[in-house]
Amino acid sequence: MPTLKPKIFQPRWQIPAVLAVTIVINYFNRNNLSLALPRLAQDFGWSDREVGSKGELLLAAFYVSYALSNMLMSPAAERFGPKRSVMMTICAFSLVTILSAPLGYSLSALIVLRLLLGLGEGVHIPMASAITSRWFLSDERSRANAIWVSGILLSTSIAPIIIVPLIHLWGWRSTFAGLGIGGMLLSLPLIYFLIPDEPSHIASPDAVVTATDFQQQKQQQKIQQIAYRQNPLFWLMVTGGSLNAFCSFGLLNWLPTYFNRAKGIDFEQLGWPLALVYTAGMFGIALMAYLGDKLQGRIQLAGMGFLMAGGMVYIASTTTQAVPLVLFFAGAVFCQSAYGAQEYAIVQRILPVDRVGAGTGLYNGLAVLLGGVGGSLIPGTIVAMTGSFDAGILSIVVGAWLASGVMFVLAKSLRY
Repeated sequence: MPTLKPKIFQPRWQIPAVLAVTIVINYFNRNNLSLALPRLAQDFGWSDREVGSKGELLLAAFYVSYALSNMLMSPAAERFGPKRSVMMTICAFSLVTILSAPLGYSLSALIVLRLLLGLGEGVHIPMASAITSRWFLSDERSRANAIWVSGILLSTSIAPIIIVPLIHLWGWRSTFAGLGIGGMLLSLPLIYFLIPDEPSHIASPDAVVTATDFQQQKQQQKIQQIAYRQNPLFWLMVTGGSLNAFCSFGLLNWLPTYFNRAKGIDFEQLGWPLALVYTAGMFGIALMAYLGDKLQGRIQLAGMGFLMAGGMVYIASTTTQAVPLVLFFAGAVFCQSAYGAQEYAIVQRILPVDRVGAGTGLYNGLAVLLGGVGGSLIPGTIVAMTGSFDAGILSIVVGAWLASGVMFVLAKSLRY
């Protein structure tokens, strides 16, 4: 017989909202280099080929240490406590960003700082996932996760119109220091006061599960009897997440330079085109999260999103006119957000409830190590070899279509 589902009475929807603020700060600190890369290349006198070869090292360094930190530090962070671990990681990556101002005067120093930044940020998303899984029931998690995941898209949307003018006005070193100080002062009090330590679960007479809920609970219990490291569903999800990371970070890292060097958009004018592209993802993630919870077809939505995103990136790469260029990239980000809206709800469904933080860390770390590093190195290597940014961006198309295929395979294995 269906069992009573515990109902959480404490206020909790402010929790993913606060986590979203911290994710915005995280991505401001992470992505400031990709926005500053055209100006940094100008300051250092790099050619297009040097932007590809040296830029890929700077961008990839972060993802290597970030991935290792996800995998190696998340189990300890979960035992230490997700809330306290989030506060500690914000202090760590903010300090590294601040140190970019006095220390970032050579390629070697910048690479070391990016490695340290990755170590500092590593457990942030796994602990956000752990907090969400403790406070929200399975049929709420697409929306709850989407709130803080939307912080990624919010950050990438507003960062160009904030950071690019600041870099133009103050220089990139002073801008980095300001981001580190401001982000820490804003986010730490919010976490301390607005995220409680643990939820109170109280059984309620009106909390009887539906037949669909009951079947999903039985399936989840069966899945979780297998150690998640031995579960082929987990590794399919890692494959899909890696391809998603390749596409996401490939666009995130290279789009500012692509618009500037390949499509002729002046650095000072990059803010609004980039903001419009990433804002489309915010609308997409809101819609797709609602559809994911309502239809319980999360993986199918993600697969269709990847399929359409790849086509739009291909069309965008063939145009030289600014308006259709921006619109097609915006459409691609909108479609790909179907995966971002469902990602952690699917991961939390597969993982045992007491290993969500550690399991998310392994998933996220591997996805970033394979996809994030690949999204930095592969387009950069293609540009370095060919001198063509268009050729580099086409690798994103291949990644999106491969991700679509993986999602449809996973959908047949894990039925919602």
